Amino acid sequence: MKILVTGGAGFIGSNFCRYMLNKYKNYKIVCLDCLTYAGSLESLKDVLKNKDFKFVKGNICNKKLVEKLFKKEKFDIVVNFAAESHVDRSIKKPKIFLQTNILGTQTLMDACIKNNVKRFHQISTDEVYGDMSLTSKEKFSETSPLKPSNPYSASKASADLLVLSYIKTFNLQATISRSSNNFGPYQYTEKLIPKIIENAIKDKKIPIYGNGKNIRDWQYVLDNCKAIDLIIHFGKTGDIYNIGANNEKSNINIVKTILKKLNKSEDLIEFVEDRKGHDLKYSLDSTKIRNELGFKPEYSFEKGLTETINWYLNNLDWLKKVEKYKQNYIFRRL
Repeated sequence: MKILVTGGAGFIGSNFCRYMLNKYKNYKIVCLDCLTYAGSLESLKDVLKNKDFKFVKGNICNKKLVEKLFKKEKFDIVVNFAAESHVDRSIKKPKIFLQTNILGTQTLMDACIKNNVKRFHQISTDEVYGDMSLTSKEKFSETSPLKPSNPYSASKASADLLVLSYIKTFNLQATISRSSNNFGPYQYTEKLIPKIIENAIKDKKIPIYGNGKNIRDWQYVLDNCKAIDLIIHFGKTGDIYNIGANNEKSNINIVKTILKKLNKSEDLIEFVEDRKGHDLKYSLDSTKIRNELGFKPEYSFEKGLTETINWYLNNLDWLKKVEKYKQNYIFRRL
């Protein structure tokens, strides 16, 4: 089996490459990544040594490169992690989100159809459903309407609709997964949990939007990798699968928990002006993937968070290197 993992140098993508290579000894993984500020070969350092892994630098919007790669490698499965994913950046510069997340997905699907790829899997997000009130008992199912609140989630919702249209119009063999907030090793520090850990280690202020009461369902990244593995092998073509862990916690609760584990003062917390269009609460119903594919998270929130904190404490060099890479990347773009 040969799998193309786009965006494989990013957070979830790099963990997925590692997970698949460890589990399937007869699989070959090709990673396509353009190495923006949030994607780094430092996250694939151990994987690069594996004989069954190949890295290709490139952008999924580059039609010529994508078609050449598909023709050469003859992939069985394509898993599309490649995306611009930070909400704040999508508010400042929406265009790149539309290009990568929508048109990049189209380029990949066209190549899949042309080269008879057996399965295309689109990585989406629970943010496509929009939000709900903090007191709501509702959970979003796969049939809930899409109500994205910002350019990032709108671009991901658009990509989902495009995938569904390709399934019906071109008979593309495809599936979609929408997961809750992931956390774990190799996550870039613009995201909440690694930002808290990094700032706490350095005794720097930890900025929290608004009052910090916004609620998310938190999931350890390897559980998401396990779920995606199940979907690409056993998921029904044309179906959407929510992937959640039922760990709904407020941002302020997350901050205080991490500070306590690191023996740091809550005085580091600094409330800042709320983000534009900031969603209040996400809550996913993942009954479908549990019943149909037998998915069950292996990590409790407590276990996942402890492992995440320990990983960052033991990999401070990784933090330094990716931050240096980010600065060099931004300098090159100026």
